[in-house]
This record gives sequence, structure tokens and C-alpha cells, in this order.
Amino acid sequence: MKKDSVTSEYAIELRGITKAFGSVVANNNIDFSIRRGEILALLGENGSGKTTLMNMLSGIYHPDSGRIFVGGEEAFIRSPEDSARLGIGMIHQHFKLVDVFSAADNIILGTESESLLLTRRRFTRARQIGERYGMTIDPEKKIYDMSVSEKQTVEILKVLYRGADILILAEPTAVLTPQETQRLFGILRKMRDSGCAIIIITHKLNEVLEISDRVTILRRGESVATVNTAETDAAKLTEYMVGRPVTLSINRPELIPTETLFNVYHLTVVDDEGVIKLDDVSFNLRGGEILGVAGVAGSGQKELCETVAGLQKLKKGAILYKKENIEGMSPREIIRLGISMSFIPEDRLGMGLAASLDITDNMMLKSYRDSKSPFVDRKSAAEMARQVVDKLDVAASGINQPVRTLSGGNVQKVLLGREIHVNPSVLITAYPVRGLDIGSSYVIYDALNEQKRRGVGVLFIGEDLDVMIELCDRIMVLCHGKISGIVNARTATKEQLGLMMAGAGTDERYGTEVGDNE
Repeated sequence: MKKDSVTSEYAIELRGITKAFGSVVANNNIDFSIRRGEILALLGENGSGKTTLMNMLSGIYHPDSGRIFVGGEEAFIRSPEDSARLGIGMIHQHFKLVDVFSAADNIILGTESESLLLTRRRFTRARQIGERYGMTIDPEKKIYDMSVSEKQTVEILKVLYRGADILILAEPTAVLTPQETQRLFGILRKMRDSGCAIIIITHKLNEVLEISDRVTILRRGESVATVNTAETDAAKLTEYMVGRPVTLSINRPELIPTETLFNVYHLTVVDDEGVIKLDDVSFNLRGGEILGVAGVAGSGQKELCETVAGLQKLKKGAILYKKENIEGMSPREIIRLGISMSFIPEDRLGMGLAASLDITDNMMLKSYRDSKSPFVDRKSAAEMARQVVDKLDVAASGINQPVRTLSGGNVQKVLLGREIHVNPSVLITAYPVRGLDIGSSYVIYDALNEQKRRGVGVLFIGEDLDVMIELCDRIMVLCHGKISGIVNARTATKEQLGLMMAGAGTDERYGTEVGDNE
């Protein structure tokens, strides 16, 4: 009788799951379940064990102890193939698609039942499964011609085509506009209503409250609570995650901006293949303000960072720091002027920090050449490392811990802390809270606001529009390498910004400041 009850109610049930990596216990005796026809959000700070738990359902890791039940039957998931046969599909944050293939080819790729030679049939099948869940997609369209949301749709169709009715989505809205997010939520609700079980891993509490039916919260590898979404709020969820009450508001200092520190005039950047990445971009940055840069992925944010840092050449235009043109200067010359770059890409350790070095040695990377002595001043670097660790609450065993052994969030704290510690007058930071939990994110926001109070001009490139509206003074929106507008963050709305990110907004309609650099 109990088995039948489980079969009808639960799509997945985990009992006493434990997984350790050496002396580190990632999951400790976790019980977890999701019903069919339900959207369940999985919350937790960085290092709480969310990814490890889902990787065991995906067949990437195997539990050290505990039992997994799928549809009421005990399951042994030894590989991703086993997971797929059980109807479990994982949609990763970073898409795994072949750019030169069509949508239909990506959807059927790797399945045994289809052949790429079945041309018209595969297009029809892909279109039919999309229509079933309200997903409109051109099956013949190449991936390289698709928007981010279209690519995500293809990823969802891939797992549905393989028969998945249990879906796991990791940070599904990270690079979507608000309008694309609402479209995705509509799709997920239709899938839920058709009987699918959907697990969403996200840090965005407002979206958790909007889309989920229940929420399971992990803390330090243990499941601390499962609550009905309708019976909770953001403050309660945050308290479950961090173990103490947290104020969920960014205290934006209301300051009068000082002098213009940074002016960009008609910046145009072209890549090696002749594709325009930045098209006639003009803006300014004043001391004591945070200027946000919003846009869907690939709108020119990376090129803007790298051009300002001296890593990429511009085709035309000028970049003025206090009326001095820095175009053509090396990164080292730009740093000496007082411009500090804290660029945090998806590969956190691929740029800015040396993974094999410890925290102290990474503090020295920007200053060791300035020493007049033949010996490296490690004592000063060690003191700097201690201050960064204390100020930003870096979770480390000590300043001699190799950076590669830190969690992603703590790597970001080390990088940002080093940039702030050199007392810049202009700080350019890209995605500084990407992948960070609530507590760590607010440490970063506080650090940026402290720089603002010091009169630093902060260029903040981010993804979360709610955060940008709360944190920034002005928001510049990029779309396909062009500026859609620059708006006052205090009066801007997510819907307005989303339309501008998609290229649907006009300067007149939104009262933007394009061309008004004063």
C-alpha cells in the first residue's frame, strides 16, 4: 500500500542521501522529494550541496549511502544514460548545443531512434513536441542565428524528445530578459499541468515565489526545510538559507556625483572576422555614482570591458580618463592611472587570478613589478590578503590557501577585494555576484557602495535587473552592440529595461539620456 502511494504521488524521492569528497561532506543524510505535476525550487548558499545532489540524479556522481526512488521504484543511477532512461533531464545554465546545426538536428542528436538523414521527419517531430507545450520554434533555424531564449527552448525540447518527464533546470533565467523569463514560466506551467515534475535551482527569490509550488532549502549539506511557497516569503527563505535573519535591501547612498572621471566617445569595436561588437557607443561615468550596464548575453559587455582595459583595439572613438585619452595604452599603463578592472568571466580562474597560487601571492600579481628591491615584498601582500579575507568574509583556512581550492563565490571575493584595495578612482566590475548566494552577494553590494561613498566611479555590468534597479544610479542598456538608452535607475522598471534589452524600446518613449553626458 505504501509503495502504491509513493508511486502515484512522487516522481522522485531521496532517502538519507550522503555524499562526501574526502573529508568534505557535500550532502549529509538528505531527504528530498518532488511530486508529479509540481514545480519545486531548490535553494541554498554556495557550497550547500545543491549541485552535488542534482548531479547524483543526473548520473554524474553516485551517493555514498542512501536510496533513490523514481516513480516509487528504487533506482540505481550509475550514468547519465541511466538517468535519461528513467525520464530525468537536466538543462544546464550553459547550453550544450552545436552552433552550426539546426534546432531539429540538436534535438535528435545522440538518440538511437533517429538519423540525420530523415530530413523532413525530424523537423516535423521537433515542431510537434514544441507545440504540445506551447513552445514556438523554427526547427530548421541554425543555433548561431538564435536568441538566448530560443537556445534554451531547444535545450528543453532535447530532453522532452528523449522522453523526460522530470526536468532539472539550473539558473534558467540568468541571461533572459524579463519578457523572456515570463515566456519560460508560461512553458514550465504548461509542462507542470501536463504532469511533469520540474526542479529549478536559482538564487532569484522573487522568481522562486512566482513560479514554484514548494521550496526545499539546503544549508551546509543538509536539508533544513521544505515549505509551501504560498506560505512563505523572501525573508523567511533567506533566514532558512543562512541560518539568521538577513535584510533584503540594498542601501543605495544618495550622493551628488562629482566630476566626470570617464568619457567614452563613439566607441566602435570590430572583431577579427569583421563583425561589429560595439557600434558608436558613447557614455560617461562620474565620481560617486554606479552606472549599470544591462543587456542580454553577447550584447557587447565583454568587448566594452576588454577595450577599456586595453585588451582589445577599437576601430574608432576615444576613451578619456580625466580628459586623457587612454586608447592605445597597455593594461599596465591604464592601471597606473587609477583605473581598476575587476572582470569576472564565466571562467573565474581564467582571468585575473592564478589558480595554483595562494591568496597572498594573488594579491601580489598587480604590484610585484613596482618593487624597487630585487626581493618580493611578501609581507605587505600577506597583510593585504588578511584585510581582504576579513573585510569580505572570505571562507578560507588561511591566506596561504591556494585559490583553486576556494569556492566560486570566495574566488570572486578575493578578486574584487584585491581590486578595491588598490584604491582606484574608477572600478569596472563585470558580473561580480554571478553564482553567489544571498549572503555573499550583499557583502559585494556593500563593498561597491563603500567605493561609491569614497568618490569612486563604478561601472557595474550585471544580469539581475532587480539588483541593478536597487544598486545603480543610472542604467545603460546595450542591444546588439548599440546603446538602447541610459535611464535613471530610481524610476526605471524591469519591463522597460527588458524591452530595451530586446531592442523594442525607443529613447523618446523611455526618456533616456543618450547623447546627454552631463
